[in-house]
Amino acid sequence: MAEWYEESFGEDYMLIYKHRDEQGAALEVQKMVSWLKLPSQSKVLDLCCGAGRHSLALSDEGYQVTGIDLSDVLLEEARELDQEKAVTWIASDMRQLPVENSVFDAVLNLFTSFGYFTRDEEHIKVLEEIYRVLRPGGRFIIDFLNPSYVKQNLVPESSRESEGQQIHERRQIENGYVKKEITITDADGGEARHYEERVKLYTLDAFKFMVEEAGLCIDQVHGSYDEDQYEPKTSPRMIFVGHRPVEH
Repeated sequence: MAEWYEESFGEDYMLIYKHRDEQGAALEVQKMVSWLKLPSQSKVLDLCCGAGRHSLALSDEGYQVTGIDLSDVLLEEARELDQEKAVTWIASDMRQLPVENSVFDAVLNLFTSFGYFTRDEEHIKVLEEIYRVLRPGGRFIIDFLNPSYVKQNLVPESSRESEGQQIHERRQIENGYVKKEITITDADGGEARHYEERVKLYTLDAFKFMVEEAGLCIDQVHGSYDEDQYEPKTSPRMIFVGHRPVEH
């Protein structure tokens, strides 16, 4: 039986998240650039790049960008958007990257592209892969949700229409995960399509523990792309900025 993330990131995913645009990605990338402080032409990996909004914005900032994602559908969209063929696009599972050791100056994992698996060991494996492909001293950003904010602001149910499609979303917190059930139907009827999204709700301390287990160091935690400091109760995000230590 296929995992939810093998089925949910297709054509309908682009419909569901159509409201996330290139302008927003460009503004987020400008903030990330200020945090990373990398020289031009640095090698950057956008891990779980989706349709490539952030990858292309990073390329526009003068970096050599590689985008990796599991979804062939989203990568095909990314390649179409990348008219100048500026980015290297690779299909891969994030737990086992087809990349040599210590090749990137920075690795980015954005838009809650973490917490998809059932076992902590699998998530630590992702962090170990980030460690492996980063050069010593290389930087990382992991943009994750803030569990306490999610719990306080969860909207149990919502509906909207997009491009003649009715999108119905049900959300709940269950067994340490935030789960979203998505049903899409044509406005004029037809068979419904069903998807699930599931993300493990790691607290700040639990996330820090896994990062340290993988050998990485956290330098800063931001609460959003507009906030300098993470506030446990009010920040919508936990955006980790850190580095791979230089071995002695």
